[in-house]
Amino acid sequence: MSIDKLPYEYLDTPCVLVNLDQLEANIHGMSHLARKAGVGLRPHTKVHESAWIAQLQLEAGACGIEVGPIDQAEVMFDNGIHDIIAAHPFYGAHKLETLKRIASNPRNNITVVVDMVEQAMGIAEVGREIGRDLPVLLKIDTGDGQRYGVPPGEPAVRVAQELHKMHGIHFAGVYGHEMGAVANQEWLSQKALKDGTIMCETAKAIREAGIPIDHVSIGASPTLDWMCKYIEEGRFPEITEIHPGNRVIGDIGYMMQGGNTRDTCAVTVLASVMSTAHDAYAILDAGYKTFGADSLISRRDTPNFFWEGKPSFGSVEGRPGLWLGRLAAETSCVYYKDPNESLSLGERLEIVPNNATLVINIHSSLYGVRKGEVERVIPVTGRGMGN
Repeated sequence: MSIDKLPYEYLDTPCVLVNLDQLEANIHGMSHLARKAGVGLRPHTKVHESAWIAQLQLEAGACGIEVGPIDQAEVMFDNGIHDIIAAHPFYGAHKLETLKRIASNPRNNITVVVDMVEQAMGIAEVGREIGRDLPVLLKIDTGDGQRYGVPPGEPAVRVAQELHKMHGIHFAGVYGHEMGAVANQEWLSQKALKDGTIMCETAKAIREAGIPIDHVSIGASPTLDWMCKYIEEGRFPEITEIHPGNRVIGDIGYMMQGGNTRDTCAVTVLASVMSTAHDAYAILDAGYKTFGADSLISRRDTPNFFWEGKPSFGSVEGRPGLWLGRLAAETSCVYYKDPNESLSLGERLEIVPNNATLVINIHSSLYGVRKGEVERVIPVTGRGMGN
């Protein structure tokens, strides 16, 4: 939905801004890396949940998109996107009904991910009911993340054999995702090398067991550059797709993992100063109902993580002397690290959030800004759909 351009100072606060120039640069940067490596790019849309941004990614060369929950897939299909992987395994009658609605439309190319035979049994039943073998990928646990997935190698082969002989599904391949990243290039290079090797060796083992697969995917934002480099060098010919997500938006949390830099973050929270009654801090009109409440406490060993015992809940644009150190429900406290700092009543601040995924999911609309003017309102299409 387009609107007449207006200076964003006229926006009510708090709200979420998207720097359209930076968003487009991030989209084209990801596409360029994949194209140069000769690998399919299927961006994970969990960070923005927006069909409009997803369409920009497709126009830039993405082969399809990825979502987390199956409910997110349904709303993206409803908005005209027809090639989607639902990356989170699921179980239960409600979610299977959602899958049935999606898959009953022959235009919709839906692929689902499992890490248990029991999950696949329900999916296969849906496939038999609609007379269509539904593509299924097996999630491989590459380590470090403590998330779902089957151990690589022989355990994955055993599950693959069960999936291959199941009627109502088409066992299409394997899916991996690097976890636990730190912003250290040597670590990231080794992580990409290790996980890419795990995925390729597992794919080879499955094929050697007589099971044909045509899909091998991996790829997270922090390791994206290294993974594309290794694929371009020919080290991982088995990999067919990569699926980075957060780099398209960026935030402080992913910056700490090496997924983006501070200057490539495309989303900020616009908030206003509502009180300057205290000399040591000012109060903003945005709290955890706007920012979420992610203090990134798991990164507490990072140098300068705390200031006077307080973690930071976001980084104030252009004001390094300010520290967003406390959140309440609808307000927050910005402390003056430098005693010479001060804020004025009504002054507006742009704040790069710790967790852009969390911030965007709290809001129904984002405001696309270019050169200081609002160019469009961007609906958060998937808000509340599976969360």
